[in-house]
Amino acid sequence: MKFREYVADYKQKINNAIATIYDVKLKKIKNPFLRDYYLELKDYFLAGGKRIRPILCIATYNAFTDKRDDRIIVPSIGTEFLHNASLIHDDIIDKDDFRRGKPAFHFRFRQYHEKYKLKKMVASDFGNSVGIIGGDSAFISGLEPYFFNDFENELNLNAIKLYELAFTDVINGVLIETDMVNQKKISMDDYIEMISLKTGALIEKSILIGANYSNVGDRFDKLLSIYGINLGIIFQIIDDILGTFGDEKITGKPTDGDIREGKHTCLLIEALNMSSEKNKNRILELNEKSEMSEDDVNEVKELFLKADSINSCKKIATKYYQEAKTTLDELKPNINESETEFYVNLLDFVLNRAF
Repeated sequence: MKFREYVADYKQKINNAIATIYDVKLKKIKNPFLRDYYLELKDYFLAGGKRIRPILCIATYNAFTDKRDDRIIVPSIGTEFLHNASLIHDDIIDKDDFRRGKPAFHFRFRQYHEKYKLKKMVASDFGNSVGIIGGDSAFISGLEPYFFNDFENELNLNAIKLYELAFTDVINGVLIETDMVNQKKISMDDYIEMISLKTGALIEKSILIGANYSNVGDRFDKLLSIYGINLGIIFQIIDDILGTFGDEKITGKPTDGDIREGKHTCLLIEALNMSSEKNKNRILELNEKSEMSEDDVNEVKELFLKADSINSCKKIATKYYQEAKTTLDELKPNINESETEFYVNLLDFVLNRAF
């Protein structure tokens, strides 16, 4: 089964499970501000997203079971809460006001401040404060699917342990990324370590949680981990490319954010590796500016293109694609044919995606 067919089968069920988490909370709330807060969180979660993480959890569960079982849908959404929690915080850190073409969570409450003409705190501080709490709420809510489902307690405990490991990995990845902005020399190995933690680990743990609930044990964990981390690496490399050279109407995000923030993306690292000494020094000079003009951003983009960093980054992504395919060849005799097709097709989708 192809990735898009899986999305068609499960996305609405996943969204319904997410909505239920918030509907249960909303039924208990009387305070009007809390009600607005949780309604915004619910809307933010349901505003878009590919649902790759819960779908991977479901597909892995199905890969090792004889019969499909919708019990897996509820625990599959745990890592989707963790993922969105990290996005809420990322948008505050990165000063991005939009996500998936709609207001970021913190920006919604900046608008709330302005709409109701609140007197205390400036609008941006109010929005950021509520946004930080919103990310924290989502992190905690991500545990609920492991407490309220139809699986055995031991399997739920294992899933919670994997959730905690994913949480730690994401935090460490973001911390490394934050430090990278201040470093002049960053190797591709440093970058791969960072995105393996920030992006790859959550995809990997989503897969392992699905395997856990299938009761297959840990026999295939190593292979599943390699596939998941490599998939995450590919996803982030392509995300870096789209973040600077993608179509804003399709991605829903501006294409100047990474450059203005001085992020050490795959594009920047490869441009520094491939450029002449003169162009390399110019990139570094522009990258160190605390405030960049539109002309500065466009000049950095031109220098990236001169260094052919897009194609260079795609070659790196293709290397991890091939490693993941090799891993799937080893897994193939042990998993259902439908999910083998899914895993391969998802790799193709992530490598060639435009959004």
